[in-house]
Amino acid sequence: MKKIITPILFIVIILLTNLSFASYNTVTMSVVEEPICTIKIGQNSKFEKKLISKDLSNKEVTLQLQVTNEETPEKPTGEIVLVIDNSNSMNIKTSSGESRGNIIKSSAKKLVNTLLKDNSNLKIGAVSFSTSPDKNSAGLIEVGTTNDAKKLCDLSSDVSALSSAIDGITYVADNEASYTNLQAGLNLGKQLFTNSQNNKNIIILTDGVPNVILNRNTILYDEDVISATKSEYTSLASSNIKPITMLTGIENGEDKLNSTDTYNSYIQKIFGTPQNPTAGIFYYINDDQIEETVSQDILKSLMPQSNSLKDITIVDYFPKEIVENFDFAYVSQANIGNISSSIDTKTNSITWTIPELAYGQTATVQYKLKLKENYNSNIVGKILNTNQKVDINYTNIDGQKETKTSDISPKICLEEPPAILPHAGTVAFVTFSIIVIFALAISLIKLIILNNNMKQ
Repeated sequence: MKKIITPILFIVIILLTNLSFASYNTVTMSVVEEPICTIKIGQNSKFEKKLISKDLSNKEVTLQLQVTNEETPEKPTGEIVLVIDNSNSMNIKTSSGESRGNIIKSSAKKLVNTLLKDNSNLKIGAVSFSTSPDKNSAGLIEVGTTNDAKKLCDLSSDVSALSSAIDGITYVADNEASYTNLQAGLNLGKQLFTNSQNNKNIIILTDGVPNVILNRNTILYDEDVISATKSEYTSLASSNIKPITMLTGIENGEDKLNSTDTYNSYIQKIFGTPQNPTAGIFYYINDDQIEETVSQDILKSLMPQSNSLKDITIVDYFPKEIVENFDFAYVSQANIGNISSSIDTKTNSITWTIPELAYGQTATVQYKLKLKENYNSNIVGKILNTNQKVDINYTNIDGQKETKTSDISPKICLEEPPAILPHAGTVAFVTFSIIVIFALAISLIKLIILNNNMKQ
């Protein structure tokens, strides 16, 4: 009896297993359409959702979501004057082995090149300052005159001329005394500006604390220097000129400069602090920060706007049939921002948030959809959208909130190959299997009854 029942049970188990899995082995998946979902955001930026790979033998497809900020940066307009320190302390070697002056000149040229690239609406001039090595009739160095500053280049959009002028800056030799008459530099720099009502910036690149002023032939760190320099510095605002100052080269700001002031307190009386500047913007830095400060931070402060897209929220919705019949997994996580770890089964969606996407940045994420082995056979033969729709909310470069949506989606289809006998997973096969199982069950019951009767 057991020899008969065991094979019957085995057949039943095989059929039940076949009901669930035989269809997975025979069904084929194809990609019906591969449209790229493109949503324009801002003026030139875009979001894209597209199918990037397919492994149809494993019944899976990979999709990519991507946001690219291609907003054209607005160029600064108006006038800029560079006021560059050329005192002998610029000859000091930094930790990189290069002189402080060479780093400042290189960074200034990079700044000029970036600002004037494809930009004829901006003009830049340059002056240098320290103290003049000229001597009077008595053979003494004469300081505190307008000769303490030198014009390098008038306002121009000619990158080549400006670069040559900056390269031409010479520093007073170490064996010759030179001091810092910033007032003379500001006074001359101010004269280069026109009377046009436009943006005006003066960029001061120095490594010294002012100790000389106009009309005084002495070198002192005192209240008169503070007062005269600060007065020249703050007077720029009355001419609609914004100062941007970078001060470096102070090894220990707490060292005494005179009987009452440390370097830091003396500097603060003239320029304020980076957090609370006397006027404009003030960078108080170390030598190893020169290049970044000039070519990045100062550049950024001159740009009209950041051109960043902000507060981006992307919600990718999936059809119910995809959520129920396909496994979801990330191929690569979002390189910028945060994204849902899995599909939210309440909304059938994933949410991707990007706090800020700067100009030139691209945010990308990829995920895979793979057919489940226990999928519902009712989806066979239907054309399935991989995604239902995408909603995007963001703040544009003008600070306005915008909402965009699209229902364009790649499409896939599952198919059973034609066969004489009904295939597993289809309605016919399920019906056929149920009949066979029912017949086997009846036979098994009859055998059990017959067996019991024989025992009696």
